[in-house]
Amino acid sequence: MPRADLWERVVTPSIAPEPRVVAIAAVLVLVVVLEPHAWRVTRNVVTIVHEGAHLLVALLCGRRLKGVRVHSDTSGVAVSSGKPTGLGMVLTTFAGYVGPGLLGLGAAAVLGTGHAVLVLWIGVAAIAAMLLLVRNLYGLLALGVVGAGLFALVWFGTAQLQVAAAYFTTLFLLVAAPRPVLELQRARRRGRAPGSDADQLAALTRIPGAFWVAAFLVVDVACLVVGGRWVFDLVV
Repeated sequence: MPRADLWERVVTPSIAPEPRVVAIAAVLVLVVVLEPHAWRVTRNVVTIVHEGAHLLVALLCGRRLKGVRVHSDTSGVAVSSGKPTGLGMVLTTFAGYVGPGLLGLGAAAVLGTGHAVLVLWIGVAAIAAMLLLVRNLYGLLALGVVGAGLFALVWFGTAQLQVAAAYFTTLFLLVAAPRPVLELQRARRRGRAPGSDADQLAALTRIPGAFWVAAFLVVDVACLVVGGRWVFDLVV
């Protein structure tokens, strides 16, 4: 396909969604986030975004990216090299648990510009970049499946399906973001997460890990409230 045609696909304004389509998307999001069996699968997407946020902020802070792993238990790790302390390391460590919520908020802002399909293209580009850094087989599989699904939508999907998928993706990121934070705190209470992001931040800053868990949750809930309002204001 000529480069001009590809660019046109990316920047062409999307059709407006019907309110019932957004309502159905919201219901489906609640199912895949709250239903335990579905969450075991969809949490992989949250992990990918979590690790991608670590990588992005590490890059912005001047750190050198080394690799990323996503594991079958939905845990993950993003590795970068650079100064082991300081603001850059704090921001890089903090980014993971707030990444899904902030990305969802950004996606909601993109929806507000009338370019819903751009949300999916951003996902395709992000997955492609992470595939260059993946360092384990399951991570390659998880990223490949998510990336292939997004690419299929933007390349072969109808306009209606693409818009529905963009709204579903945005709402999923917003609604799903707080749940891993709550899971993290439960694991910390049971002594099962000694090396968590919150505990790494506690070691870096001498501020208790509980503070950082609360900070993660405040950011993600704020993104959910603000982003959710933006999304539904578009169709009301």
